[in-house]
Amino acid sequence: MCNVQIYNLYMHNLSIRDKALALRENGFSYKYISSKTGLSKSTLSGWLTEVSYTPNKETISAFGKARAAASARRAELRQQSIQEIRKTATKDIGGISQRDLFIYGLALYLGEGCKSNSQIRMINSDPRIIQTTIAWFRMLGVEKKQLRIRLHLYPDSDTKQCLQFWSRTTSIPVSQFQKPQIDTRIDKKAKKRRKLPFGTVQLSVRSGGRKEYGVLFSRKIQLWNEVILSEIQNAGVV
Repeated sequence: MCNVQIYNLYMHNLSIRDKALALRENGFSYKYISSKTGLSKSTLSGWLTEVSYTPNKETISAFGKARAAASARRAELRQQSIQEIRKTATKDIGGISQRDLFIYGLALYLGEGCKSNSQIRMINSDPRIIQTTIAWFRMLGVEKKQLRIRLHLYPDSDTKQCLQFWSRTTSIPVSQFQKPQIDTRIDKKAKKRRKLPFGTVQLSVRSGGRKEYGVLFSRKIQLWNEVILSEIQNAGVV
């Protein structure tokens, strides 16, 4: 097998995000990466801005040496700017306490969680958000065996691969995953599959015989958020 075939096989086995990262690290332009992954340039910019970029021979040939060099310089300046902002942001945030996690979890749930009194559920596609939500639930006393996951996928999603990915990401066994939901709407199939290669997670909490983690837990979360919003109003912050 030649080097090109090996490289193509390697690229085929990567997730769409990792594939975009690998292409950028190998000196390809956003235009080229977009053509190979189907991702928009705006999505690539959000994912790859901090990746070091040195145009390869193919990119230089396609754009010309001067244009490729100018693009590389702009990418370098963006990277430097983001690194400086990141340093400032890291200093601004400082260490994260248990109370910080408590408040952040409430804010996440207020935006992404289920508002029904009978269900405790968070929906998101970002692994970090799901991991943080699990840490938040665990901090509030939820046992891992009470957690359930249902994946929202697309017709061309590799269901087994997605299940394995989220099981590894969450450390929740596949036995606690419910039957995936497949979105069969044609107008969303290709676009969403490219942006969300592992689908969307619906993370829920089951009481598991612990009454305090049923309806009462859902009401408590809602009332915590109501108290925070009221306190903000009373403090004259808004």
